[in-house]
Order: sequence, then C-alpha cells, then structure tokens
Amino acid sequence: MTITDTAAFDVFDTEPLGKWSEPALFNVDRMRLQAYARATNDTNQKHLDGDIASPVFNVVPAFQVIAPLTLNMPPAAKQMMGLHGEQDFRFHRPIEADMKLVTKAIPVGITPRSTGSLITVRGETTLEDGTPIVDQYVTVFIRTAIAEKQFGEQPPRREYVREGEPVAEVTQAFDIDQTFRYMGASGDVMPLHSDNTIARENGLPGIILHGNCTFAFATRVVLDAVAGGETARLKRLAIRFSKWVTPFDTITTRVYRAGIAPSGNTQYSFETVLPDGTPCLADGLVEVEE
Repeated sequence: MTITDTAAFDVFDTEPLGKWSEPALFNVDRMRLQAYARATNDTNQKHLDGDIASPVFNVVPAFQVIAPLTLNMPPAAKQMMGLHGEQDFRFHRPIEADMKLVTKAIPVGITPRSTGSLITVRGETTLEDGTPIVDQYVTVFIRTAIAEKQFGEQPPRREYVREGEPVAEVTQAFDIDQTFRYMGASGDVMPLHSDNTIARENGLPGIILHGNCTFAFATRVVLDAVAGGETARLKRLAIRFSKWVTPFDTITTRVYRAGIAPSGNTQYSFETVLPDGTPCLADGLVEVEE
C-alpha cells in the first residue's frame, strides 16, 4: 500500500472527534462490585465484600459511554473487528459502594497502523458534585480498517523502564466459564467472548477473554506486590493489550521497579506473558503513592 493508493484506505466517521458525549449516570451497587471481584477471581477482601471497587472495575461506569463511540466510528463493515488496544487509568480515589457516578467521554484521535487503526477516547468519571474519581484513556484497535491519515491525537505515551530483577512473578490460570462470568459482571457482551462461531469468523481461534479480564488478573499481582493490596495507593495504571488470551491459557505477570514518576510517585513497570513468552499485556506502568 502506498500513500497514493486511496482505494486501500477505510473511511472513518470523524465527526465525533473533539466533542464530549452526554453525561451518563451510574449507581454503584455493592452486589455489582462483589460480582466483578468474583468474576475476576479477586482475592482482595475489600473487593470481595464490595466496600471498594477493584482498579479495573473503573472501566464499567465508563463502558456505556465509551463503547458506542468506538463502535460507531469505524466503517460499518468493520465495526465488529475492534479489540481493546490500550488502557490508561489516572486514579483520584477508589470507587465505593453506593456512590453515584457521572461519566462523559470525548474521542480524541484516530491513528492508522499497518494492519488497522487505533481509536482513542478520553473518559472522565466524577461524583455528582464534580469530585473526580478517575480519568482514563481507552484505545480500541480496529483490525484491517486503515484510516487515510492521523486524525486528532495519538494515544498517550509512556516510557517502559525495568530496573533489575522482578520484584514479583506470578503465574495464573483461568476458569472455563471466565468469559461468561465476566460478561455478566462487566456488561461487555461482545460475542467474541461467548460465541465460538463468531470468534472464528473474525479470525480468532475461538472465544477469547475480555482484555480487561486479563488486565484484572494481572492487576491483582501488581496491587499485592507494590501497594500491599491497598487500592487507594494506585494513582496510575496503564497497559497495552498485545495478544488475545483464551480461557485455556495460563499467564505470568512480572513486576519491576522503574524509579520515580514525574508526579513524585513511585513507579513500577510490568508485563504479562503467555507460556511461550509472548506478551499479552505489554508496556505496563503503575504509579504508587507512598
């Protein structure tokens, strides 16, 4: 493909870029927090009791706003070709049971790659009085849909640094019904996670785990290793989803020291790999308040 080969490009709907969505309300139900913890095999008692949300649960209030934006911007024929590309949380405080949350989102960019394009959306979740809870950047990779050029912003950049040997290395396995439990707890009912036929029609070996389910497993390792299981100490948590994972896979997460962040927080990097060493979660970054 050359830059003059315009027939090879896909037409994206760029009209939503730079425009905030309408705010969406989300009532935090304790049972929903408990269900999410169970669906991700969480072991943190505060998460299991539903007192506070596990870190990756922060995608759930934003999903009802961000998902339609990323679904409708690609060409109609390729709207089912999306996979979670990157996730970048900036935490202000944990979500707690009985909170009433407000989320709005704004698409900020479309970035072409050699095998598809990235759609990047920024979400902001607050309490009803405007008290910030979490800001997040969500990037969705649309396979085979290649935009003509860069529109708007690229995904946020971060430096991946490793200092010495891992401070933690943990291998985890999934349950055979993991995707179905996660669908119910998260509200993400994309058929790639539940229907083998549809998954194979879209170039996958069968149903795959939600990227955020894999991310939640890895985050358990990170949270225990660098923050003593204290969710409130996490201030940033970011990852690139680099390979799909099936319910039959095992994953190994390694956590490394990475110096001090510009914010002054202690910084760690991490990655999660499949048994053959292929990263499924890459360029992981976490900032911890001491």
